[in-house]
Amino acid sequence: MSKEHHSSAEGRDPETVVVAERRSAIDTKGSINLRIEANTRQLIDDAAAILGKTRTEFMVESARRQAIDVLLDQRLFALESDRFDAFVHALDNPPAPGPKLKSLLRRVPAWRK
Repeated sequence: MSKEHHSSAEGRDPETVVVAERRSAIDTKGSINLRIEANTRQLIDDAAAILGKTRTEFMVESARRQAIDVLLDQRLFALESDRFDAFVHALDNPPAPGPKLKSLLRRVPAWRK
């Protein structure tokens, strides 16, 4: 088995992912209104019933799980040892700035104009 490096899960079991949730001082609830086709609604209702959940519970849990997966895909990645070393080398040794980057860095940002 190859050694893996985890960008934000160093030292943890690679099978365990911890997701921190941000909570406001007061947990507030809102609503989301959706218009869906009848056959899609029935499919969701059937799946929710099998799990003993309401449509809302099923949809919120499914959407939440998908949202976590999307965010983790952007923030957490695993590399084998040789690929991790190449990645770190690229970060530690960036290419010299080209003329386009130099020009961009000389420009005054729009929010300062």
